Amino acid sequence: MIAIESIGLTKHYSRGNIKALTDFNVSVEKGKIFSLLGPNGAGKTTLFRLLLGIAIPTSGEGKILGKDIRDPGSRTNVGYLSEDHKFPGYLNGGQFLYYYGKMSGVSNYDLSKKIPDLLKQVKLDDRKTLKLKKYSKGMLQRLGTAQALINDPGIIFLDEPTDGIDPIGRIEIREILINLKNQGKTIFINSHLLSEVERISDEIAILKQGVLIKKGNTSDFLESTGRYHIRVEQDGKNALTEIFKRRNIDHEIMENGFSTAISDTKELNELIDDIRKERINIENIEHLKNTLEDYFIKVLK
Repeated sequence: MIAIESIGLTKHYSRGNIKALTDFNVSVEKGKIFSLLGPNGAGKTTLFRLLLGIAIPTSGEGKILGKDIRDPGSRTNVGYLSEDHKFPGYLNGGQFLYYYGKMSGVSNYDLSKKIPDLLKQVKLDDRKTLKLKKYSKGMLQRLGTAQALINDPGIIFLDEPTDGIDPIGRIEIREILINLKNQGKTIFINSHLLSEVERISDEIAILKQGVLIKKGNTSDFLESTGRYHIRVEQDGKNALTEIFKRRNIDHEIMENGFSTAISDTKELNELIDDIRKERINIENIEHLKNTLEDYFIKVLK
């Protein structure tokens, strides 16, 4: 089932002749994590605003669970965490979620059950009475994620959910998102942290100057480098170097092994046979691929 659909969505501003988004087409299946990438000003937040009914498209259409984005009913099953979300410092975590729960139409009875569960899910149950002005950036982002879940939505839009937080905080957010996916939630992420996107996304789209450059499964962006990394025991490194020279194989000495360009598996198997004949213990062989960052930089040059 398609959870989110954009059909030719376009947003142009006559003042300044700004083309924020042009003819954007994408569909996101239910239960997937979909990430939108692009440099600042690429149109990522504009797309979010259009899909959420905050801005009106110049042309094109969008659908949330089959409902047109112009219909307020399309947002009843949606949660949203904006990039510049405001957290009133005088409230504590429980009060903050209660406030947003009431705005979302959740009953007091349901909130009495939801708030403790959500605080536990985002690992803030022991901080529920702490004023938000004392929360760290990572804690606020986790609380914001809980806020986006207060109405138990099937679809969650997260604008830069790991922006400005430390590595531990990013790991915690990552675990939360994977858990939500396992619950069957559809998650649409706008982010510039490529390593995080690569770890958790099922599908990725790249925007440049308001135009879709590429969309596909995460694996589609991780191209083969045509190289293998071979790690052997320390006392076998000199012998392996001699094998490379004898077979005239291009190689590079790395901190924990060798990187070598091998054209096919037949050549790789022959190399492994030679290594074994020399009684060299192989610790690991890895087929090297470009990272999402490598691909991102290449297409945006």
